[in-house]
Amino acid sequence: MEHMRQHVNYKDSLLNIEKVRSMADMQEKYESEKKAREITGLKADKLSAALDKAQLQRTRNIYLFAAIVVLGLAGALWGRLRITQRARKAIQKEKDVSEGLLLNILPEEVAAELKLNGAAEARQFDQATVLFTDFKGFTALSELLTPSDLVAEIDHCFKAFDGIIDARRIEKIKTIGDAYMAAGGLPDPAHGSPADVVLAALELQAFMTAYATQRRSEGRPYFEMRVGVHTGPVIAGIVGVKKFAYDIWGDTVNTASRMESSGAVGCVNVSGATYALLQNDPRFRFEARGMVAAKGKGDMQMYFAFRND
Repeated sequence: MEHMRQHVNYKDSLLNIEKVRSMADMQEKYESEKKAREITGLKADKLSAALDKAQLQRTRNIYLFAAIVVLGLAGALWGRLRITQRARKAIQKEKDVSEGLLLNILPEEVAAELKLNGAAEARQFDQATVLFTDFKGFTALSELLTPSDLVAEIDHCFKAFDGIIDARRIEKIKTIGDAYMAAGGLPDPAHGSPADVVLAALELQAFMTAYATQRRSEGRPYFEMRVGVHTGPVIAGIVGVKKFAYDIWGDTVNTASRMESSGAVGCVNVSGATYALLQNDPRFRFEARGMVAAKGKGDMQMYFAFRND
């Protein structure tokens, strides 16, 4: 019995030892598997993190590339826009210069018609007031001046004439040597009335008188001038295709020229037609000259015009 009891005890001890060993083995295996799982999890997390990082880097690269492309396109477009703007400014500048030159040659209304239609029709004006000026003894005086001084003197006078004519809204027609021609009542009949033209003629003579006084005081040669004015119908339009100009034609032009050549230095000589239109204007007084012979026209009624101050 004792042996049996010991045998049972030993057997239980052995079983317990086996159980402990089994449990230890199981515990060790569990710990090993747990560690293996943890290692595998860490590797998976690390791999996932690496994948996420790589994906983030690819996304950043894509965005960076897209930004570079967009910036490049924007830069190209901006550069093209600047080139286009510069080209437009250059074209506009050239256009402004061309239009300025055109307006120096033609009246504004005629220039607009020419640009719109490619041509400008000649028009008849029933009442235009034509002004002619001419310097007395120009040929003799030109011998006392050098060519450059002569041109400078004419330029100085004609620039002053342009200012007076423009202020009265009269149309400058042309200059021929030392002669200056302008007309009121065209191309806009509302501009440059007969009174405006006569007032401008008196201002031209006043300028020349003052300038002659200055030149005399300096001991230098000076111009003296005749001015003639006549009112009547004219035809106006553009002539030629090269160096074209706005010009006027008709007997009125010839008569105005005769008023100038039949006038007197320092005076404004007007025709009977112009006098008839202004005789009751309180701004003027007239001195009748009677019938005066005009080359190619016969005897004509003429008057010297003065301003009432």
